[in-house]
Amino acid sequence: MDTTSFLERIRGPEDLKGLSQANLRDLAQEIREKIISVVSRTGGHLAPSLGVVELTLALHYCFDSPKDKIVWDVGHQAYAHKILTGRKEGFENLRMKGGVSGFPRIDESPHDAFGTGHASTSISAALGLACARDVTGKAYHVVAVIGDGALTGGLSFEGLNQAGHLKKDLIVILNDNKMSISRNVGALSQYLTRLISAPVYRRFEADVYELLGKIPTVGGKARSIGGRIKESLKNLVVPGILFEELGFRYYGPVDGHDIEQLVHVLDHIKNFNGPQLVHIITKKGKGYAHAERDASKFHGTGSFDKKTGVLEKSSDSPSYTQIFGRTITELAAERKDLVVITAAMPDGTGLSMFKTRFPERFYDVGIAEQHAVTFSAGLARAGVKPVVAVYSTFLQRAYDQIIHDVALQNLNVCFAVDRGGLVGEDGPTHHGILDLSYLRGIPNMVVMAPKDENELRHMLATMIDYDGGPIAVRYQRDYGLGGQLDRDLTPLEIGKAEVLERGGDVALIGIGSMVHPCLEAASALREQRIECWVVNARFVKPLDTDVIANIASEVNLVVTVEENSVCGGFGSGVGELLSSKGITTSVSMIGLPDRFVAHDTRAALLAEVGLSAVSIADTVKAALSKCR
Repeated sequence: MDTTSFLERIRGPEDLKGLSQANLRDLAQEIREKIISVVSRTGGHLAPSLGVVELTLALHYCFDSPKDKIVWDVGHQAYAHKILTGRKEGFENLRMKGGVSGFPRIDESPHDAFGTGHASTSISAALGLACARDVTGKAYHVVAVIGDGALTGGLSFEGLNQAGHLKKDLIVILNDNKMSISRNVGALSQYLTRLISAPVYRRFEADVYELLGKIPTVGGKARSIGGRIKESLKNLVVPGILFEELGFRYYGPVDGHDIEQLVHVLDHIKNFNGPQLVHIITKKGKGYAHAERDASKFHGTGSFDKKTGVLEKSSDSPSYTQIFGRTITELAAERKDLVVITAAMPDGTGLSMFKTRFPERFYDVGIAEQHAVTFSAGLARAGVKPVVAVYSTFLQRAYDQIIHDVALQNLNVCFAVDRGGLVGEDGPTHHGILDLSYLRGIPNMVVMAPKDENELRHMLATMIDYDGGPIAVRYQRDYGLGGQLDRDLTPLEIGKAEVLERGGDVALIGIGSMVHPCLEAASALREQRIECWVVNARFVKPLDTDVIANIASEVNLVVTVEENSVCGGFGSGVGELLSSKGITTSVSMIGLPDRFVAHDTRAALLAEVGLSAVSIADTVKAALSKCR
């Protein structure tokens, strides 16, 4: 008897075709065990991927990837997909150098039909694939998998609207687990709950439309009455009326952990014409008790003890995110007009404490960053002090709203920009490499970045005290340095830098996370008889014109250091300042390269791109030798 595990036999999705549906259930268990084992070592998005194992098997069982296109929304649930599509070995080093990415990437496998990492993109991308299929005369199925959390994003409805209008052959799988990262909020979530709680819905198009077709539709009042009866019947018998009105045929709810049922539905509808929507119900964290109990904790997690579910602690210091959450709650106790806004991430942005203490001043708008920013503009216009807590790469999605709705009207909106710089294992979709560039170019905007967690506290006080228009503080995904935290918070002078060390040869001007590496580099250079000024710029905009210009006039070389793209970032601002003053001192800009950086640990990536203290010192020596 062959005792080889089912998973060992799978080299690609075509190997699933020879298995029975009972075999698929056993395979699902093996895949879950592998995901739990790997993620417990590497960290990653555990709960989302555990929730869609059966769905992934059913999709690859019924469709022929990569010919058929499967587009995952966000992509943090694609671990089973990666394992089944020839990446079992690379999965052992998930999110590490040499291992597979934590998200679908078109350069990683032909089975990744579209690269993802941010929410609500799958329907629009899948519709594009479907239209291209028809334009080029090809024949293949296109399936978009989107979660109920991602469905709160406006982009998903823009895609649904166009798909329903075009009537292209497209299947959308709505994976409903009542959660994005934290529990979902809003009217749409309540609507889906009503669908789930209704009697199980089974409908074939011919049955309903045969009934509707028998209603009179001709002749004066009969025509009008018949139309109203049709609409009333449709609302009565079609629980997914929202999707039906958008042009989709709705099927569900379906048990997303019943492989036989999933295979039956997908096989039945895959050759239907027009847009189809299958509503499945899953449990986030399915198959791992700790993740089922606390899906938010295990949504995106570090390494943990597989048996106990206890997370491994990387540092005794609080993270910048935790410092933000505690400090903004502290400030809210004094400022009764302070409110916070998050886009479906109360835990990820550190706002759980605020939410508990001040629920009436806490707004979770769902995965809707554009709405979050314009909503905050409305709050500010009416005299409230809003703080938008958001990841750097997610704020990119609301760039026009920052400009048009906030900055143009010079409204007092505060932006707490988390995950600025390199985030490590989540990779290029989540590295915040552009925020200093895209924020400093906006008129009326003030942009700060703290050198440590204590300075973050003072910058938050500065942000809340400031009434001159929009203001942002940007901080990294990391633990603090472990320094003493001041009890009393004092607003900083806007645009004022801090001189940390005096020298004579080089001016090292750092911003945010790069200030302490600059201090370490200066110490190493001093041993080689190179004396450095070290300046903590504090502000990207406005810059401290006097301090920077005066020091630059006295040295042979100015070196700017930032954890942001060198294109249009902090260094560019310093160069523009010196040029405007007619200062001809050589400027060397150290920052992130003009490319997307891969995934690895944060420390490894900083060393790779030249942002470690050793690399900074080497760059200074090389640049100084050219000046001399």
